Amino acid sequence: MGEHVLVPMDGSDQSRRALEYAFGMEDVDVTAITVVDPFDVDPLTPGYQSPVGKSGMPGYSQEWYEKQWDNAKELHEEVREKAEKAEEFDGEFESVVRMGKPANEILQYVEDHDVDQLVIGASGESGLSRILMGSTAKTVTRRSPVTVTVVR
Repeated sequence: MGEHVLVPMDGSDQSRRALEYAFGMEDVDVTAITVVDPFDVDPLTPGYQSPVGKSGMPGYSQEWYEKQWDNAKELHEEVREKAEKAEEFDGEFESVVRMGKPANEILQYVEDHDVDQLVIGASGESGLSRILMGSTAKTVTRRSPVTVTVVR
């Protein structure tokens, strides 16, 4: 068994690049984690929004939650296929879907599952060599008790 690497996945190009990076690491086992956030309705506007108009209050139907959960599971099936096809990856692959605030759930998983390293995608903007990290990546990087590699 190699080093345990956790890769947060949200389906973005940045998270896919982070996963590819992790698959290219030597002697690692990889866990992909996706967190369904029941509060944020607009991914381009950070913070807690709610369709019921109350900050921090989830306001979706059970069907919405089930659809988001199913979408995450579909993403993980796609990722599992990539793990099986990745020639350079010979470790164990696992995937996890959770519900909650993404940064908190990622960091809790690190604490609970003996993770050695996080590989996370940054929402990068290249321009004058400037990197803008998303709020989840920033929070995880600042609070993580393990090494974090940010892939852009």
